Amino acid sequence: MAVDKNLLSGSTTMLLLKLLERGDMYGYQMIEELKNRSKNVFELKAGTLYPLLHAMEKKGFVTSYDKAADNNRVRKYYSITKEGLQALQDKKNEWNTYASAINRILGGVNCAY
Repeated sequence: MAVDKNLLSGSTTMLLLKLLERGDMYGYQMIEELKNRSKNVFELKAGTLYPLLHAMEKKGFVTSYDKAADNNRVRKYYSITKEGLQALQDKKNEWNTYASAINRILGGVNCAY
């Protein structure tokens, strides 16, 4: 079943920060990891990902650095900062509040996250 992309737009930053919490990653790696972990629900395009990463870098949530890959190409890796970890926690709290409210309205179980 296809998922409305508008549902993804508000949570993308949180998802990217969560990936980076596990370790530094480069862009294509993040795209593939989101796709695989979500069973193809989240399929970001590079044109969507990189503006988000640049905005997060501007806010101080992530930093970036260049690193040579096996094929001597240089990749830009992103790393979460202390501010990014706090933003992730804040966004998770917001998400849990939102998801609990939706579940109560839809008649689902009251999730205690």
